[in-house]
Amino acid sequence: MPLSDLIAPNAILPALKVNSKKQAIQELAARAAELTGLPERDVFDTLLQRERLGSTGVGAGIAIPHGKLPKFDRLFGLFARLDRPIDFDALDGEPVDLAFLLLAPETAGADHLKALARVARVLRDPLTAQKLRASRDASALHAVLTQVAAPNAA
Repeated sequence: MPLSDLIAPNAILPALKVNSKKQAIQELAARAAELTGLPERDVFDTLLQRERLGSTGVGAGIAIPHGKLPKFDRLFGLFARLDRPIDFDALDGEPVDLAFLLLAPETAGADHLKALARVARVLRDPLTAQKLRASRDASALHAVLTQVAAPNAA
């Protein structure tokens, strides 16, 4: 599943200004609600509930907040490059500056896990993460996220 199936060009936040994990989740939830038509409170509560199970800060400056919502019919991704790194209780203790929000239908099952694995694979690639940190505008960030690496590509 390519990330282009998950994330639209308008679902990129190139310089999100936040000071805390909670504020980051709030801002991501607000933007996701705007783009999906879901109630913002439902998105925020779902993300916060998942975060209580364990941090979605996966290490190397990356967080993948995610959750499943009833009455939602598709996988949805939103990417934010944070203006400055914040503490996200990440597994490696490092601050987070790249966040990919993933929302899925309650019934998504394996599709949700496949999408989560794909996002993690793409973001944890050191070259991709470096390009994301160097890109300053939404279209450049979207291009980095959705490029499909060809075998033996330079």
